[in-house]
Amino acid sequence: MFTSLPRVAALATAIVIGGAGLSACGANDAQTSGSDDGSSSSAGGTIALLLPESKTTRYEAFDKPLFEAKVAELCSECEVDYFNADQDEQKQAQQLTSALTAGADVVVLDPVNGAGATGMVAEAQGQDVPVIAYDRFIDGADYYMSFDNETVGQMQGEALIEAMDDQGSILMLNGAPSDPNAAQFKAGAHSVIDSSGVTILEEYDNPDWSPENAQQWTSDQLSKYKPAEINGVYAANDGQAGGVVAALTGAGVSRDSLPPITGQDAEIAAIQRILAGEQALTIYKPIPIEAETAAEVAVELATGEEVGETTDTGVTQSDYNGVTSYIFDPIAVTQDNVADTVIADGFYDASDICTGDYAKVCQEAGIS
Repeated sequence: MFTSLPRVAALATAIVIGGAGLSACGANDAQTSGSDDGSSSSAGGTIALLLPESKTTRYEAFDKPLFEAKVAELCSECEVDYFNADQDEQKQAQQLTSALTAGADVVVLDPVNGAGATGMVAEAQGQDVPVIAYDRFIDGADYYMSFDNETVGQMQGEALIEAMDDQGSILMLNGAPSDPNAAQFKAGAHSVIDSSGVTILEEYDNPDWSPENAQQWTSDQLSKYKPAEINGVYAANDGQAGGVVAALTGAGVSRDSLPPITGQDAEIAAIQRILAGEQALTIYKPIPIEAETAAEVAVELATGEEVGETTDTGVTQSDYNGVTSYIFDPIAVTQDNVADTVIADGFYDASDICTGDYAKVCQEAGIS
């Protein structure tokens, strides 16, 4: 099927406005979305969507509603049963069992622990239910959707080194060890940082990606190092970048004296920090193309259609570790290209970003 994926400006805007009110689903209480007319029917098939956590803004604010909207567009009689594991591996395993018991025809699984999710894949496939590994790789899955994660880390590392003129010392905050993507981001970043003139003072693998852990860890490092000794910070995602900024400013570093800090996910707060000069960059991973491609494949599987090949630009269809895979291209966002990336794509409107104190920096950047 694979139609061209549309820009989703209106949906993205609505999602951003409503994102703060979204909450994760309980272990055995799925949120079910049905057809456009409000009715539910299993005639088109039931798709279980299992996401790993809600501390990272993207899952509840973008992945879930974008996926559900695309399924509804393609199959009015399909249902989506949604679960969020709240970073609890055992809870996610229970959710999978619940989804299968409820009659899921396809499972779209973003695992809390990719390496530990092979048993979940086997459980589903043992009931003839195919599994799409979403955003994080799972060995043995039927399909895999993600961005080029090692390239993400390389892009972050290269931008940080450039901002530091290839000299000085950094703190390095990676993602959760249970997240296979985190290992790839880390490997990509190390591949360029380790061969540069930059020195890593301390390194931390954040067990749940949380901004709170990032802030506490950074504050702890400030008891060992003076702020002037920290010339840059590699933060694997925007949530951690926000925690780093909070720790540094809480220690007396002025916002206009912050070192270059990386990020990922193009969260609104990160875009605002970038425009204000408080964060060097974020990596924008256009979630619509990932969520909608996953929805297209899921609908084809649920309705018994043959899964087609994608012709969309920005997508590489390949075999990754024996799994049919769709790999999407990440984009680095800096002060210079906010308007040409997240705004031009309709991911955010300027009005979402240019609020309060950020209206002035938006005007200076030519964003209105």
